[in-house]
Amino acid sequence: MTTQKLTTMKEFLFLFRRDYKTTEIQPTPDELKTHLEHWRVWFTELSKQGILARPPQPWDGEGKVIRRGKGAINGPFAEIKESIGGMIIINAIDYEAAEKIAQDCPIFELDGSVEIRMGL
Repeated sequence: MTTQKLTTMKEFLFLFRRDYKTTEIQPTPDELKTHLEHWRVWFTELSKQGILARPPQPWDGEGKVIRRGKGAINGPFAEIKESIGGMIIINAIDYEAAEKIAQDCPIFELDGSVEIRMGL
């Protein structure tokens, strides 16, 4: 009888951040169209490989930040330039595998970043 080590996939949250406020670094309409196509291709590949835990979902750019005793303020991180532009949940074995998946993310084309968090 052989023993087989089972590898359990974990869910990882990818938060995509970039500067959406500094006018001079924003993509032109044509650049944005191309950039969005890169996202579509990347999501399609992740889906084909069974990496996406659920389909990507668009999110509004508004949002609210709630602080105890201070009520709500409009817009996430209104006081800083970089903000969250989207998120997905992926399946990976560990952080190293999740980092490898993130390396091809189109957010880097616009000098953005991917924050990775593992579900517990």
